Amino acid sequence: HNHLPDSFSFLLLSASVLLRSENPFGKEWHLIYRCLFCWNSLYRHMENAIAGRCSHQLWLVFLILSVLCFVLFHFDYSTMMPADNELPFSLDQINPVVISENQTHLATNQSVTDESVGEESDADTCLGRYVYVHNLPSRFNYNLLKNCQSLTRGTNSNMCPYLANLGLGTEIENSQGVLSNQSWFSTNQFSLEVIFHNKMKRYECLTNDSSLASAIFVPYYAGLDISQYLWSPNISVRDSPGKDLLNWLVERPEWKKMWGRDHFLVAGRISWDFRRQTDDASDWGTKFRFLPESQNMTMLSVESSSWKNDFAIPYPTNFHPFKDSQVLEWQSSVRTQDRSYLFTFAGAPRPDLSNSVRGVVIEQCRSSKACKFINCSSDGNKCDNPVNLMKVFRSSVYCLQPPGDSYTRRSIFDSILAGCIPVFFHPGTAYAQYLWHLPGNGTEYSVYIPVKDVKNWNGSVEKILLGISKDKELAMREEVIGLIPSIVYADPRSRLETFEDAFDLAVKGVLERIESVRCVIREGKDPSVGFAEGDDYKYTFSEWQEYEKDPLL
Repeated sequence: HNHLPDSFSFLLLSASVLLRSENPFGKEWHLIYRCLFCWNSLYRHMENAIAGRCSHQLWLVFLILSVLCFVLFHFDYSTMMPADNELPFSLDQINPVVISENQTHLATNQSVTDESVGEESDADTCLGRYVYVHNLPSRFNYNLLKNCQSLTRGTNSNMCPYLANLGLGTEIENSQGVLSNQSWFSTNQFSLEVIFHNKMKRYECLTNDSSLASAIFVPYYAGLDISQYLWSPNISVRDSPGKDLLNWLVERPEWKKMWGRDHFLVAGRISWDFRRQTDDASDWGTKFRFLPESQNMTMLSVESSSWKNDFAIPYPTNFHPFKDSQVLEWQSSVRTQDRSYLFTFAGAPRPDLSNSVRGVVIEQCRSSKACKFINCSSDGNKCDNPVNLMKVFRSSVYCLQPPGDSYTRRSIFDSILAGCIPVFFHPGTAYAQYLWHLPGNGTEYSVYIPVKDVKNWNGSVEKILLGISKDKELAMREEVIGLIPSIVYADPRSRLETFEDAFDLAVKGVLERIESVRCVIREGKDPSVGFAEGDDYKYTFSEWQEYEKDPLL
């Protein structure tokens, strides 16, 4: 028995040293230290009891200290571990999520050095993937949902119904056999930031320790916020919400780690809405993305700008599967669909845009028996109704995607969802946009008809499409169908098991982007160089000339 007291003393001393170090391992060591202290005291008392031949007191003391240590362990463990469905930050739920199984990996009080970021670890599958979420004041997100009537000022739509079901909108119950059940919703294209935030709450590698985070998410509903002020003639009013957010962020300790270059946010509007370049009240949008602090962040939006700190991610569609089988069933359905139209266009004329190819596309579609035209200016209900839209897209081989008010269209992803091969007329519509979600070679899944000058273009869309071989058509359609999982946002109340959805690919992309910045810092270089610079050639036809020379067309 003589070696036991020394062993307990050594363990007690070791735990004490760890507790006094600069980076103790957390509550676990406090617990071990206190239990060792109890057992050491117990052994000392045992010695005294044996020496005094008071064995009847020894077992009573042993029992009391054992119970005390058990209570201590239970109390500390319950405070260390979150409840099954508890997230590591407080969020005022507008629409509570009922989660049947908690699959979120919560990281707390772990030490990770810069050198260890990116290294593989069997023990921690989230290493290099941890995301910390700022707990913003509710005026930046949840209060906007509560006041949804004010979000659509200047438009005719009412956003409130679209914010149900965590931003998915109301469920489509009667699809007349066109859509699969329980996974289709009336989703508004401007709801992306709400959907993304709710999916982030289920992200498997959340952490409440910002020192572990590889990226920091700012759940600011930027698009919804500025929609209240976009039509205001007062530019100070338009710019105020963004400045308010930045003033809050720069006071946070997380900001000072990389001065915002590890921060990212999501916008449900095109990035040009946040890039007003002058203080002329007649110019559109806010100057949020030109503010110095904002330039240090990465923004994901439905359409990126030509600046390198903006990245495009897919518009939300109406399909939000909550299990893998729903994706497979839908893919099988569109793969075997009969397609009676050669090509289709759903949209409205843009007579005010003099150099827009849209007018030519509409004219050619109307004059062809092989084309189905859905006029969204006069048949607005048809374009807003996903059942009608999907029915036509599923019946078409090709779906025309000319630019409109901006380069991109939600219809790109609606057509992919329907297995309809998209036809692009400008590289800025898809090829220069969705780099994380669409193949690098655009000719694998789409047709490219570059129209640089509408006035001098006399090509025939129908003739070009008829010239595509059947084998090429089938190959492109199969590629399109294979893209479906990567361009949809799965239901935030679940998680796909074998597919990466649009959210997963977006998070992966932003993590790689931020890690590349860390590499620059580790090399001793200036991380600001190239981070937020403009790319004047990003949307030019000259950058995408190789797409014009596809030998299979």
